Amino acid sequence: MLLFLFSCQEKKTVNTNIEPIRKEALSLRNKGILNYEKQNFNAAFYEFNKSKILYETLKDSANIGYILIQMASIQQVNGDYYGSKETVTEALAYFKKKSVYTASIKNILGVADKELSLYNDAIIYYKEAAKEYTDPIVKQVPLSNIGSLYIQQKKYSEAIAILESILRKKILKRESQSTLQDNLGYAYFKKGMDEKGFNLMKEALEIKNKIKDTYGSIESYLHLADYYAKKDIQKSDENAFAAYNIATKLNSVDERLESLQIIISNNHSENHSKYVQKYFTLNDSIIKIRNNFKNKFAKIKYDAKIEKDENAKLRLEKAENLLSLQRAKYMRIVFVIVFVFLVILIAILIRYYKNKNKVIEFKTSYNTETRIAKKIHDELANDVFQVIAYAESQPLSKESAKENLLQKLDDIYGRVRGISRENNRIETGIDFTNSIKEMLLAYNTSERNIIATNLENINWEVIDDTKKITISRILQELMVNMKKHSTASLVLIKFEGDQKSILINYTDNGKGAEKSKMIKNGLQNMESRIQAVKGTIDFDTEPGKGFKAKIAIPK
Repeated sequence: MLLFLFSCQEKKTVNTNIEPIRKEALSLRNKGILNYEKQNFNAAFYEFNKSKILYETLKDSANIGYILIQMASIQQVNGDYYGSKETVTEALAYFKKKSVYTASIKNILGVADKELSLYNDAIIYYKEAAKEYTDPIVKQVPLSNIGSLYIQQKKYSEAIAILESILRKKILKRESQSTLQDNLGYAYFKKGMDEKGFNLMKEALEIKNKIKDTYGSIESYLHLADYYAKKDIQKSDENAFAAYNIATKLNSVDERLESLQIIISNNHSENHSKYVQKYFTLNDSIIKIRNNFKNKFAKIKYDAKIEKDENAKLRLEKAENLLSLQRAKYMRIVFVIVFVFLVILIAILIRYYKNKNKVIEFKTSYNTETRIAKKIHDELANDVFQVIAYAESQPLSKESAKENLLQKLDDIYGRVRGISRENNRIETGIDFTNSIKEMLLAYNTSERNIIATNLENINWEVIDDTKKITISRILQELMVNMKKHSTASLVLIKFEGDQKSILINYTDNGKGAEKSKMIKNGLQNMESRIQAVKGTIDFDTEPGKGFKAKIAIPK
């Protein structure tokens, strides 16, 4: 039973209801998506991060990876390119197979490296993304990004080749087509093919305005401003200011800065310093804002990590407390079982010893009855028969015969009284010591001297009546055995007592005997009586050296 309980203790687990956690994680993820669409980037990042932690508890790899991609995109929009690379690299570990998610990760890494001017690394990531996208339309996104990078690297021929190959497929929407056409025209212009480049850029801007691609038109105006910079300063400024105004309206800071750069480089009037000041103010502002975003994102992650660690610690403490409670519960069960077991064991032992004492008492009574019967048979029956025979055969009218008969009857009466005295009720009250003395004195004759010492020194009032009766019977049986077998002339009985036991040392100077040949009847009775009160008795005798007995009875 104990082994079963402790084996259960080792296997116990804490079941957690995961459904509420799953619901909360999904709710936070959806709130993050909504805030991302509304450009509430701080709130979106916070909600995504909280959702990620919950999904980590559920070990939901797909959602963790998806959320990390969204968080990296938010960092990238706000200029935290190193942070976005770190976040999106973490996401990569949650996708074992190539998929649209791994392709998105590679594309985000490409954008980050492009903004960090790591163009060759960016091209490698874009190419990997293009391979991993299965949708033919989406596949063109990283390829078009490669075309833009080639323009920045002044590899115009490579840019023209890749952009024309995409446009020939005619699978993109008009908005994307116009962007590619604008980039292609800009590449032709930079390569020196001004007219072809201009026509493509002008047509692309007209398409964008027609389909109301306001944000896309910024890039077209900037390209045209650059085209007119060395041809017509006024038109260059017009396009630059058009880009600046739209960028300001859409709060697109990078395009505003690029517009101001063109305006500053074109303008040498008294307004020049004004635009320079505006450029530096805006640049300082965007640097400060982006640094704030970086710090906020880092703080959100740090705070979430601290909270996660604290929650993990609390969960561990909760589990340990629950484990302690369960251990205490099992220990209480074990204690109850052990207690019940001990109670049952004690009850069994008490019953066993009671039964054993009853058996010993029955055996002692039986032996006593057998001894009395044998004594009556051996000593009195023959004498009574002889008296009857004597009375029948002798003339009782004669005085001498009559006196002889009376003498025999008196002798028989005396022996009957002796047997009665040996087995009658024993005094256990205040006259116990006197009854012992009287019993011992009955065996004292002119040829035999019985000496008892220290009898009065024992506090008999604290001794149980059963033990007093046992002591009295044992002393009687010692006297009977001495009278019948010892022929001793001197008997010494010494009483001693300590805090735990009563000690009785019996010694006589009789003829003794070999232990193996000792008459056992009386001695067996004594041993039975001693065992009944949990005492001990030791015999010591040799031929010609008398008889000794050492008795110890607990108080």
